[in-house]
Amino acid sequence: VPAGDHDGASQQGQPAQAQARTSPASRALRSWRRSQAARATVAQPEKGGHPPWASAGPPPRSFTEEVKFELRALRGWDFKMSVPDYMQCAEDHQTLLVVVQPVGIVSEENFFRIYKRICSVSQISMRDSQRVLYIRYRHHYPPENNEWGDFQTHRKVVGLITITDCFSAKDWPQTFEKFHVQKEIYGSTLYDSRLFVFGLQGEIAEQARTDVAFYPNYEDCQTVEKRIEDFIESLFIVLESKRLDRATDKSGDKIPLLCVPFEKKDFVGLDTDSRHYKKRCQGRMRKHVGDLCLQAGMLQDSLVHYHMSVELLRSVNDFLWLGAALEGLCSASVIYHYPGGTGGKGGARRFPGSTLPAEAANRHRPGAQEVLIDPGALTTNGINPDTSTEIGRAKNCLSPEDIIDKYKEAISYYSKYKNAGVIELEACIKAVRVLAIQKRSMEASEFLQNAVYINLRQLSEEEKIQRYSILSELYELIGFHRKSAFFKRVAAMQCVAPSIAEPGWRACYKLLLETLPGYSLSLDPKDFSRGTHRGWAAVQMRLLHELVYASRRMGNPALSVRHLSFLLQTMLDFLSDQEKKDVTQSLENYTSKCPGTMEPIALPGGLTLPPVPFTKLPIVRHVKLLNLPASLRPHKVKSLLGQNMSTKSPFIYSPIIAHNRGEERSKKIDFQWVQGDVCEVQLMVYNPMPFELRVENMGLLTSGVEFESLPAALSLPAESGLYPVTLVGVPQTTGTITVNGYHTTVFGVFSDCLLDNLPGIKTSGSTVEVIPALPRLQISTSLPRSAHSLQPPSGDEISTNVSVQLYNGESQQLIIKLENIGMEPLEKLEVTSKVLTTKEKLYGDFLSWKLEETLAQFPLQPGKVATFTINIKVKLDFSCQENLLQDLSDDGISVSGFPLSSPFRQVVRPRVEGKPVNPPESSKAGDYSHVKVSWLCRRHLPCDVWASTESFLKRSFEPFSERRGCVCLKAGFSVVFVLGQCFGKQSQGSLSALFGVANSRVLGTRRFVG
Repeated sequence: VPAGDHDGASQQGQPAQAQARTSPASRALRSWRRSQAARATVAQPEKGGHPPWASAGPPPRSFTEEVKFELRALRGWDFKMSVPDYMQCAEDHQTLLVVVQPVGIVSEENFFRIYKRICSVSQISMRDSQRVLYIRYRHHYPPENNEWGDFQTHRKVVGLITITDCFSAKDWPQTFEKFHVQKEIYGSTLYDSRLFVFGLQGEIAEQARTDVAFYPNYEDCQTVEKRIEDFIESLFIVLESKRLDRATDKSGDKIPLLCVPFEKKDFVGLDTDSRHYKKRCQGRMRKHVGDLCLQAGMLQDSLVHYHMSVELLRSVNDFLWLGAALEGLCSASVIYHYPGGTGGKGGARRFPGSTLPAEAANRHRPGAQEVLIDPGALTTNGINPDTSTEIGRAKNCLSPEDIIDKYKEAISYYSKYKNAGVIELEACIKAVRVLAIQKRSMEASEFLQNAVYINLRQLSEEEKIQRYSILSELYELIGFHRKSAFFKRVAAMQCVAPSIAEPGWRACYKLLLETLPGYSLSLDPKDFSRGTHRGWAAVQMRLLHELVYASRRMGNPALSVRHLSFLLQTMLDFLSDQEKKDVTQSLENYTSKCPGTMEPIALPGGLTLPPVPFTKLPIVRHVKLLNLPASLRPHKVKSLLGQNMSTKSPFIYSPIIAHNRGEERSKKIDFQWVQGDVCEVQLMVYNPMPFELRVENMGLLTSGVEFESLPAALSLPAESGLYPVTLVGVPQTTGTITVNGYHTTVFGVFSDCLLDNLPGIKTSGSTVEVIPALPRLQISTSLPRSAHSLQPPSGDEISTNVSVQLYNGESQQLIIKLENIGMEPLEKLEVTSKVLTTKEKLYGDFLSWKLEETLAQFPLQPGKVATFTINIKVKLDFSCQENLLQDLSDDGISVSGFPLSSPFRQVVRPRVEGKPVNPPESSKAGDYSHVKVSWLCRRHLPCDVWASTESFLKRSFEPFSERRGCVCLKAGFSVVFVLGQCFGKQSQGSLSALFGVANSRVLGTRRFVG
């Protein structure tokens, strides 16, 4: 039905439609269509001229387009652009828009395989004109955005490529019909179209057609790129025809008024003969021609037309189109200054003059105004770094500073129109990309801040996510990392908005991960042990909580455990006591279903989450490797070469060894561990938690030799101080073992804590030598154990103390039993004796043994027992007597500090320390004959022997009270043994009381005989 007949058709019986038809919007539509029809009738083609569609404005709308137009008006649509293109950049103004879409049922894989090959032909050099044509491909483009093609020609869909599957000839008519239906969507603006058919063979496929290409399958299609090049050349022919027709000044022709969709109803009834109206038409047409020149690769001509358009539109206050002209002028200048592009896309654009000689670069169409640009100033990366001279000579090209000023002016004009919100938003994005290249971040942030507050229509959740994501990328581009992270997180939260039926938790989690660098947050715990904390702890904890929740909603409990462990490990110092309890309780709930491990977690995007060891639960301050017990320490057998011979190196000093092994020596310990023996490492730990910390399965981590770690369990009180913990293990092989750290299980999370990763830890060394297993000998004797342990000098260790009491001249046998309780045979036995006294001249040899029978049993196998006998004979020599008291000691002897002593010795009372006593020079360290304990022994004596003992002691013993040595009293059959030191003035009264008598007789000066 013709458009006029459709408008005048009777609508009786449909009151709602009749009411709509009589609405102001409907009347405006009908008036506009009549004016368009009259204009099309007046604009007849000249003889030899171009067809009407090339000169008389847009072609008349089809019936389908008229219905769409009227339906939008009836629904209150204002024809504003609905979907912004957030990837727009200034160089897109010189591209031709081609839409690639599937027709019918085409698999996504096959479609994008061909789509990728089509997109590879993005620019082509025209053979005849030496110009470059740029193509921008989209596989989806809203038809309503196509309505703005007259306003900015790069928004107009000029080419359509469809891809379809057709496997039989009978399906071909239906497939071809679908292709025509697809063309109708963009039919008013299309220059040319192509249909790629895959799978059809036979007579139909053999027909030569320009608009259809047949291929047997998706593998056998080598000519796709060649077909696309031919298609682009056809687009160029139509584009050049339009440009030539619009640029030619036809005196007498009425220039049509180009309009944006929401303006068309506003110009109904205007006086088309007024000067103001004609200037408006001229200014808009000049701007339109500038767009066509820019698309056709004529940069200099486009600058001329933009300048002329700006002057005309500014004179009539046509602000919307003035803003578009200024934006076109900025785009052309950006293309000149930055031939590599501002969009950050792969592959730099080829500047039209960069591959041409100088004379070709200055060649223009006759009649066009020439721009004074010196091609010699161009380099491979654009203009010369010193751009002041060249820019001054380029009269029509804006300087980099002026580009931004014109962008600001254009955006201010766009902001006057609420229906131009998308145009304003995209202009802000283009300006930001230019400022990013110019390193002007603060000005770029102002444009972005303006873009944030641009009020668009009610956006869908998907469009909101895209908008916030692009804003985040732009802030990242200008170096505003925290701002970028903020908008990225907003986009993540938008993915799981309550209004979404199926929340995208995976997309939310992915976007949250991308926000981490902006908040100075790394998922590697090593980054938090290198110094002070970076970033905002409160924000970081909030983000980590969101990662935990998102990973749980994704159904990945291992991720939740890893993020929660990371939160507890890195943010422990910033958590309150209640938060520590809450986080640990949540962690225990997660680990009850999925225990934490030390395995890295690989994410789909290629990111790997490193393990998180709990080095702060508990905190380790000191690590010390302990030597073996004294009885188990190995002693190196002296070499036959002697102690003074060294087998390490013949050189006195080697700087190479000192340089290379200095660190090793600092870590190596001077004692050895033995294979098969239990070894100990002591740790000083601290519990920072406000509650009792239970550590399970705590053991050592070693390297170098095979080591069996014996785990331990700890229970540390709340906020305890340094607490010693001993970890044990058994080396199974020989070599050099290095203690690298320890492992724990806390709150269900298994951790390997390395000493190198512990901050502020003190260690005395971590490397020790493990020697081969040695036999273990258990010694037992026939004598009872001594009640008192000896205190040997430094370097000597005593494992067993036994005691024997003998008279002078008395003998006794000591049987020693040797049992091999180890796993190695005992091959050698050495027996030595040592007397701990300084009065060697008083003693003879009183210990003797024979080992022949015992050594005959060697090597002593594990579990076997061998014995040998030691003969003890007390034979004292008194030939060196020097005083009276030593002469009197021929009947007994007191040996202090040695297990062989008098048979009647018992401790009476410790000596009360008075003033310090200076030892004589003959005494040595380790002299155990001067113990500050007095021994008093007596036998049954007649009562008359002990008369007047107290007066006897005062007269006779006081001169010897300070004398060191052995003092002896012989009275009949009784002998009293005392140490001289113990007879000071303070002890006389107590000794008198201990004797139990009041009187004594003195019978002589040299002998005291009762």
